[in-house]
Amino acid sequence: MEDLDPFPEDPEATREAIMKATYRALCEHGYAGLTISRIAEDFEKSKSLLYHHYDSKDELLLDFLSFMLEQFERAVPKERENSADERLEAVFEASLAPKDDEKRLQFMQAMTELRAQAAHDDRFRAHFTDHDRVFRETIGEILEDGIEEGTFRDVATEQVASFLVAALSGGMNLMVTGEKDQEVATIAELREYVSVRLEAESVTQQ
Repeated sequence: MEDLDPFPEDPEATREAIMKATYRALCEHGYAGLTISRIAEDFEKSKSLLYHHYDSKDELLLDFLSFMLEQFERAVPKERENSADERLEAVFEASLAPKDDEKRLQFMQAMTELRAQAAHDDRFRAHFTDHDRVFRETIGEILEDGIEEGTFRDVATEQVASFLVAALSGGMNLMVTGEKDQEVATIAELREYVSVRLEAESVTQQ
């Protein structure tokens, strides 16, 4: 989850190559500065091929969001090698831990711009609704595993997962639109929430 670039060095499939070019252009230019021509600069095949597959920038970006969701779902570990609290901490770290990677920050800024389109475009709203649903389900599964293994208390997992997704989404927005290092306070409070609200009594007393 820490590496936001899900692409191989030289993708063979056309769609994957287009998605990689879109990713690079989005990191560099953001949503407002993105054009098909700028995506084509990072696309080794012909510009006409982009127009063959997509009629507009937004149509391409909607497919890009679908692609990124597919990659996220594939990246979520199916095997539960670590305890639930360790897996939940990994989600916090991947989402909010301060990074010095400028490319990562640029990508998060661009994704924030894309999410803003959902306020007035039902197509973007539908995609981000799916993103949030998968994120909630992922955290919900971690919580359910934690209850089963005795790491977490018996809580309403759907409600807690919804709260955690809201807190993480707010923290990520602060990283790119608010004061610097606000994510540090957010992740600290999330850890306190886990300790006080979620951890089973036996775990807390250790």
